[in-house]
Amino acid sequence: MSARELIEYSVTRVDRVLDELLLEHKGPAPRLESAMHYALLGGGKRLRPTLVYTTGSVLGIEHDRLDAAAAAIEMIHAYSLVHDDLPAMDDDDLRRGRPTVHRAYDEATAILAGDALQTLAFETLASSGENNVAALVTCLARASGAVGMIGGQALDLAAVGQKIDLDALVQVHRHKTGALINAAVEMAALVEFPRTDERVAVLGAYSKAIGLAFQIHDDVLDVVGDTAVIGKTQGADAEHDKPTYPALLGLEGASHRAHELIDKACDVLAPLGKAADPLRTLARFMIARDH
Repeated sequence: MSARELIEYSVTRVDRVLDELLLEHKGPAPRLESAMHYALLGGGKRLRPTLVYTTGSVLGIEHDRLDAAAAAIEMIHAYSLVHDDLPAMDDDDLRRGRPTVHRAYDEATAILAGDALQTLAFETLASSGENNVAALVTCLARASGAVGMIGGQALDLAAVGQKIDLDALVQVHRHKTGALINAAVEMAALVEFPRTDERVAVLGAYSKAIGLAFQIHDDVLDVVGDTAVIGKTQGADAEHDKPTYPALLGLEGASHRAHELIDKACDVLAPLGKAADPLRTLARFMIARDH
């Protein structure tokens, strides 16, 4: 299957699961529920759920056992975008080609919508019925928290207006962006296998490489992309005076580094043989996408 086919399948499947979860968890606040739906089902590439389902396919795991992990990680991603766009963070007006949640609703509702999506993610995972549920919850919690995505966001905010070296920038993005991409792949494996299984280690090395390559390519798109295509304001990183890979390495150097990481990701899958080709296809898509 092509990357587009893998993504289209995953979008259809996970969006159905997410819609059902929101319907099953209707609460007493209609405006909050509307904002949650707006944030969660307003488009997006669904790359993290695609990594969950594709990794599961490579490992021979039935997709109905992966739905909870795919939905949970997309809810965490959606909540992180809602909070990332807030005035106290990046103060962005556009996300996925539409007004950000705090612009479409209000700041307080956006904060609460993000909070509610985060808690629903862990409820979904905890109630999945999988034997390895503790390992799944731990994986997502670590990837989402102070040693993962939130820690990376803190480093990112601290770096605004500062001159940092490449090692420091890698540290920011291995946490802020890479941690959830890493979790998407690892959670799929943990549905069936213990963390000590060698396949989990192989997939962990793969996901770390594609996670960093994904962020480098995002930095490139912020320079060369079109706002109408990328769905967020082009040039926002420079406007916010954020350190980026193109700023440190130049556009050509950043692109070269992303390609090196994707080559590494594909090579590290060698123990899984040709069965892992769909993951190689997704790896190459990470730096071929236009949004």
